[in-house]
Amino acid sequence: QKLAWYVCVCVCVRWAYLEVSTSGGYNDTLQAYAAGVVEAAVTSQLIYKHWMNTLMGYCGPFSHDVSYCQRLKDYITSNLQWLTQQMDAHADAPYWHQVRLSLLQLRGLEDGYNGQIEFPTGSLSINPFGFLLFQMGGDLEDLEAALNKSSQSRTVGSGSCSALIKFLPGLKDLLVSHDTWNNYQSMLRILKRYSFTYRTSPTEKEIIPGRIQVFSSYPGSIFSGDDFYLLSTGLVTLETTIGNSNAELWRFVRPRGSVMEWLRNIVANRLAQSGQAWTDIFSKYNSGTGMIVTADKTEELFQTGYWASYNIPYFEKVFNASGGQELVQKYGSWFSFSDNPRAQIFRRNQSLVTDIESMVRLMRYNNYEEDPLSRCDGCDPAQNGENSISARSDLNPGNGSYPFGALKQRPHGGTDMKVTSADMFSRLELVAVSGPTWDQVPVFQWSSSPYSTLLHMGHPDRWAFQPIHVRWST
Repeated sequence: QKLAWYVCVCVCVRWAYLEVSTSGGYNDTLQAYAAGVVEAAVTSQLIYKHWMNTLMGYCGPFSHDVSYCQRLKDYITSNLQWLTQQMDAHADAPYWHQVRLSLLQLRGLEDGYNGQIEFPTGSLSINPFGFLLFQMGGDLEDLEAALNKSSQSRTVGSGSCSALIKFLPGLKDLLVSHDTWNNYQSMLRILKRYSFTYRTSPTEKEIIPGRIQVFSSYPGSIFSGDDFYLLSTGLVTLETTIGNSNAELWRFVRPRGSVMEWLRNIVANRLAQSGQAWTDIFSKYNSGTGMIVTADKTEELFQTGYWASYNIPYFEKVFNASGGQELVQKYGSWFSFSDNPRAQIFRRNQSLVTDIESMVRLMRYNNYEEDPLSRCDGCDPAQNGENSISARSDLNPGNGSYPFGALKQRPHGGTDMKVTSADMFSRLELVAVSGPTWDQVPVFQWSSSPYSTLLHMGHPDRWAFQPIHVRWST
C-alpha cells in the first residue's frame, strides 16, 4: 500500500498541475512528512527557479539589512519554540495536531528537496530562513513593518487581490472569483489538489472534514497564498489582503501566543465545516495586530447580487483602526471603501456578468487608457494602469509623477484569475488563467518590458495565455 503518491502534469498554459494523495492506512505524521517529500520530488526544479526569482538573497549571507534579519530570525525562532511547547502540551487537541502535521509536511518538503529524507523523531526543528519563507509571504508584509525593515516590500496603497462573489440573473448560479495581484517574478504557478486522509486528532478515528483541498499555489508552498481554495467541506475560502497603516498597532505583533497566518489558514481549511467555524478557528492565536471582525453577509449578497473585495476594509472599525481615515485625508477617495476605482468599476460592471465567460472578462478587465474610473487625480499621465480590476502597473510611464507608490511604474499587477460556479464546485473544478491581463492592453513580455533584467527563470517571455477549465484525474 502506497503511503503517498502524486500526479504532476506541466502544460503550456503556464500552470503546472500537482495532485498529492496520502493513504489512511498510515499514521498521520508519516502521511504528512511523505506528502512533503513527494511534492519535492516532482517539483524540485520549479522550487529552485521560484526561490531564485523571489527569495534569493532575502536575509541571506549578503543581506544589506543585517539587523532586521537578526530580529526576524529571533522572532521566527521564538515563535517556533512556542508552537513546539503548545504541540507537546496539547498533542491530542485537533488544532495542534493539524499544526504539527502542517509543519511536518513543510519539513518533508525541505528534506526531500535537500535529499536528506529522515523522518524527524523527537522535537520538530524548522529552518527559520528555509522553505518557511515560501509560506510567510503574507506574514512578512506585517513583520517587515513591525520589525523595522529599512526597505519594505509593501508599497503605500499596494493592493494584492481583487475578488468577486456574484449571483447570476434569476439566481441561476453562484460564481466565486479571485485575481491575485503580485510581483511578476512570482508567476511560476502550480494548481494543487491535496487529498490527505488525516484524523482530526491522534486519538480519533474521524477523518478531517477538509480532506480534499484544491487551490492556486506556487512551488515550495503548501498552501495557496493568493488565497483561493475549493474544499471538500463545501466551502470556498478566499481573501484580499488588508494592510495596516497605523504604526501604533505593530506593538501587538508578538512571537509568543500567536500562530502565523499561513498555518491558521491551513488548520481552518481542514477543520471547519461552516463559514462561522472557519472564522472562529482562523481567529485563534491571531498573529496580526489584534482586531478581527466577522459577520454573515448572505443577506446583502441576495439584495445586491454581488459582493466585491479589493484590499480596503469593509468594516468601519477595522478601517479606522488601521489608519484608513488618515490615508483618505492625505490622498483622497482612492483609499475609501466605496469610492476606490475598483469599488466603482465593480459597481458599474457587475451587472454585465451573465455566465462564466463574462465573469472572466470582468475579472480580467483593464481598459485604463479609456475608462474614466481609471483616472488618477494628481497623476501625470492621469490614466493609470493600477486603477482597474486586474492591474497592469508595468504600463505606467517610468517618468510620470504619482502621489504614492502603488500608482508608479512597477513589475506588479494582476497575475492570474480563478473562478468556480456552484456546478463546477461540486466536482472541485475551476476556470483559471495565468499571467497579466491582455484583453484590452498589450501582452506582457519580459524582453520588451522595463523589467527584462529581473530574474524570471522558467518563465515564458510572452504571457498571452487563454483560460483553462481545470479538471482532476481523481
